[in-house]
Amino acid sequence: MKLNQYIDHTKLGPTVSKQEVKRLVEEARKYEFFSVCVNTTFVKYAKELVKGSSVKIATVIGFPHGTHTPAVKAFETAEAIKDGADEIDMVLNVNALKDKDYDLVLEDIKGVVKAANGNVVKVIIETCYLTKEEIVKASELCVKAKAHFVKTSTGFGPGGAKVEDVELIEETVKGKAEIKASGGIRSYDDAIAMIEAGATRLGASKGVEIMEGEKIDDSNTSY
Repeated sequence: MKLNQYIDHTKLGPTVSKQEVKRLVEEARKYEFFSVCVNTTFVKYAKELVKGSSVKIATVIGFPHGTHTPAVKAFETAEAIKDGADEIDMVLNVNALKDKDYDLVLEDIKGVVKAANGNVVKVIIETCYLTKEEIVKASELCVKAKAHFVKTSTGFGPGGAKVEDVELIEETVKGKAEIKASGGIRSYDDAIAMIEAGATRLGASKGVEIMEGEKIDDSNTSY
């Protein structure tokens, strides 16, 4: 698979404009990224812009803290799917995980998986807040809830994806879920390091820079 097909080209935040979303989609179409990841309010708009291309629409649920109730996350997911989202990136309830309220964490994820109605669900576990033991437990719960991906980070916490965390998730899920590395991936070398560690998808706001780096470093390499 080509490197571009690993990338969810991302633009999130409270001040993102429609013009920025339009530019994001234009870049995604040009570089043939796997998807664009936008806030739920832009799903319909972005869906119209990707028509005629292979670019998918991903959106975020319970973002960025994951502290919404399971019912709210499930409703938000159903609305996003109705608006045209192809993939859902939900934020784990980190509070509940750290309190060892694993039933709540499981209910939370299962509700989103059900509401996604067969569409891909990625669970953002926000590794920067977790111990290694908690990363393992969160990953196990994602698999138990039948989520498709374990994702490292929102990009809004104090730290992003780390190679050692991706490796730990890979050791834990044992092929029962895929891994999305996200947060702080800004270069071709960053991207390749995450893929070599086990990531099968990358969340990045610097997708263009990553692809330009690929052209400079080795235009014939496929990943």
